[in-house]
Amino acid sequence: MPLRFAILLIALLAAFPPVGGRAWAAASDWASSAEARARLVSATTAVGEQDHLRLGLEIALQPGWKTYWRSPGEGGYPPRLDWAKSDNLAGAEISWPAPKRFQILGIDSVGYEKHVIYPLTVTPERVGEAMVARLSLDYLTCSDICIPQHADLSLTLPAGPAAPSAEAFALDQARGRIPGPAVAGMALTSARLEPGQGKRWWLDLQTGAPLQQPDAFVEAADDAFAFGAPERLGPTRLRLPVLYADTDPKALVATPVTVTVTDGQHAFEQTVTVAAGGAPDTGVGDWGLILLVALAGGLILNLMPCVLPVLSIKVLSLVKHGGGEHGAARASFLATAAGILVSFGLLAAGAIGLREAGVAVGWGMQFQEAWFIAFMALVCVLFAANLWGLFEVPMPAAFGRLGHGQGGAFATGLFATLLATPCSAPFVGTAVAFALARGWVETLAIFLAMGVGLALPYLAIAVWPRFATRLPKPGRWMVRLRAVLGVALAATAVWLGTILLALNGVVAAAVLAGVAVVMLVWLWQVAARWRLPGAVLMLLAGVALPAALPSAHPADTAAKTTGVWQPFSQDRLASLVADGKTVLVDVTADWCITCQANKAAVLNRGEVAAILASGKVAALKADWTRPDAAIQAYLASFGRYGIPFNAVYGPKAPNGIPLPELLTEGAVMDAIGAAAR
Repeated sequence: MPLRFAILLIALLAAFPPVGGRAWAAASDWASSAEARARLVSATTAVGEQDHLRLGLEIALQPGWKTYWRSPGEGGYPPRLDWAKSDNLAGAEISWPAPKRFQILGIDSVGYEKHVIYPLTVTPERVGEAMVARLSLDYLTCSDICIPQHADLSLTLPAGPAAPSAEAFALDQARGRIPGPAVAGMALTSARLEPGQGKRWWLDLQTGAPLQQPDAFVEAADDAFAFGAPERLGPTRLRLPVLYADTDPKALVATPVTVTVTDGQHAFEQTVTVAAGGAPDTGVGDWGLILLVALAGGLILNLMPCVLPVLSIKVLSLVKHGGGEHGAARASFLATAAGILVSFGLLAAGAIGLREAGVAVGWGMQFQEAWFIAFMALVCVLFAANLWGLFEVPMPAAFGRLGHGQGGAFATGLFATLLATPCSAPFVGTAVAFALARGWVETLAIFLAMGVGLALPYLAIAVWPRFATRLPKPGRWMVRLRAVLGVALAATAVWLGTILLALNGVVAAAVLAGVAVVMLVWLWQVAARWRLPGAVLMLLAGVALPAALPSAHPADTAAKTTGVWQPFSQDRLASLVADGKTVLVDVTADWCITCQANKAAVLNRGEVAAILASGKVAALKADWTRPDAAIQAYLASFGRYGIPFNAVYGPKAPNGIPLPELLTEGAVMDAIGAAAR
């Protein structure tokens, strides 16, 4: 009797798994053939209370066999899914991981080899009730021959808590391979049809770093056109031929097409409208509009905090012509405007050269270099010393007398541009991003348009010089004004010293301060003939010494954590978004004055500061004070090449919502609301 009871007890225990054990499989049985096998998988072991369930169609292929993407190329067809026999399933949406291009029997095809999981988003008819997903699947496998496959798959998900399954990680990885709107610095800037040249059209791609192993897949709405493998025309440009067309190729003009671009592990998807005859599709309007945007951006730069130190020289340039001749005032201000335009032309040339050499470029990046910071700080000290009367050689005329003594005015324009570059203003980011994503002609034109905008105040006075000549003649009041303006430039030098402190540490900043003090004493005490040569030598020493000193800080600026702000990384951002968190990313730098203004006015006060402190929104800080390739690639993924830059992520915005350069509390809170559940 005891033996019978023991046998019965063991049988009962075997029939009923323990509470908390896995009672339901999170995957269907495999449906196998000689070429491939398929099954359904679920990210959760039960339905929970979710209104959308994450499933996947997994296909494992034998070596040498392939299956297909949604647009299979010249042959093949994508998987066909029929859910009609399911219980409690209202609908299912399939997503497509980034594909590969391969040749089958000489035919260009697009799809997958070895293994693929197609992510599925399934909607139940009744939330919280058990679901039986029954899939009638038809898919094609090809190698030297093509064999259609059929599978009937069934996956039951019970009611109950939706715990993660063993397949959840693989499903998350598959979702991570779905092309987003812009990833890893890639962004499509134009698509144009080139008639009369073999019926080819061109895709222009621009990245924060050059493309390494690019491919592009194009889908027209009516499937009337097919496109071959792209040819590389440079590190950032591809040419995609039209292979055949059932209709006139000109029908592509003004037609929206979906372009998927892959480059190694990165991919993005974008819809563009094909333009005709090489006319670029800017995405922001016509060519005249982008030039107007660049002009407006340059004009607004005159009002930005980083350009205000140059106001000292601007004001002095204005008042020194008080009571003078119109011709002298006009020539002086035209020379300053020319200095600004030449400097913007040089910036454009440098950006073009670096870009063609495969070097990533960005607006204001020179402020990440210690030698440049030291140079600008000591130049500000020299300007201030001249305004205080410590030496008589006019500055910046000392940098060269051009024509009728307009070298100083010309150098003033150069100086104004150099101090403007760490600043971004409304329209500047748009103009710079567009310029750096185009050919050299467009880049030069847009930079020059920004230069014209920055030079407009000078050009206006050159056109109407009586505005300057009607001011009172220089007198004792001008001596006092020079002293005040000198203090403003000295304050600029101190600010630049704090940037050097952040870049290279206390020793470098102390060396710079010491050189500046010695320079001032030298200019004050030494005989006039030796003042300027000695000051120039000190300037060179002051540039070389701080730059040569090793950094006192770790190279990874992302290691800093301040209050609610955590260091930025792509992995941390992806993890937070995957966990359903709402995330605010702030790309900033110590040398970016607009960034500091955004913090003071919006990020560190009011509703934004309160919601960050509450923990409802995670805050990630990407510190770009020093060069950082990862941060630059992140910026370029949004088509941005300068800062400030802010974006909000969340369940409803996994790819991020970019914010305007000048933040407002309303803009940030609206984006947080749009990104959250």
